[in-house]
Amino acid sequence: MSNISFSEIYTNYYKRSFLFVKSYVRDDMAAEDIVSEALINLWDTSKKEKVEYPLSLLVMMLKNGALNYLKHQDVKQSVSDSISSKMARDLGYRISTLQACDLEEIFSSEITRIVKETLEALPEQTRRVFELSRYECRTVKEIAEELSISPKGVEYHITRSLKVLRIALKDYLPIFYLLFLK
Repeated sequence: MSNISFSEIYTNYYKRSFLFVKSYVRDDMAAEDIVSEALINLWDTSKKEKVEYPLSLLVMMLKNGALNYLKHQDVKQSVSDSISSKMARDLGYRISTLQACDLEEIFSSEITRIVKETLEALPEQTRRVFELSRYECRTVKEIAEELSISPKGVEYHITRSLKVLRIALKDYLPIFYLLFLK
């Protein structure tokens, strides 16, 4: 094979070459690229030297081109799988972390601190009434007798302390009701 035009090479070998390569790479664009490159290389080689068996040389070029393409695809798939696996592990970690997240525990210490500071800022009698009511579960009557004040006075101090706590805990009010109000 010598002094043959690219057009003749293309006409004689393109269709069979394309079908051969496509059967392995399963991508029309990639097959076209591999076949075009092989046909150009065959033509370049035939211009430089005599090619005795052009079909054998072409099949070897097509095989190597398809093999390189498939190896590259394998590497891309491995990287993609690795990234997907990492993303899946990360997603699983975030899901399990969020499921294990105990909002009551997270907010409990902060709420406890705010409640403590707020109660310490209250007048002594108001704070004492609140503590007897909420922490020691005493009735209004029991608190009134112990502190020598009227039941209405006990109710006033409880209402006052709850109002101050509501303001201090406005961002945590739903949790506050769950933890402190029964």
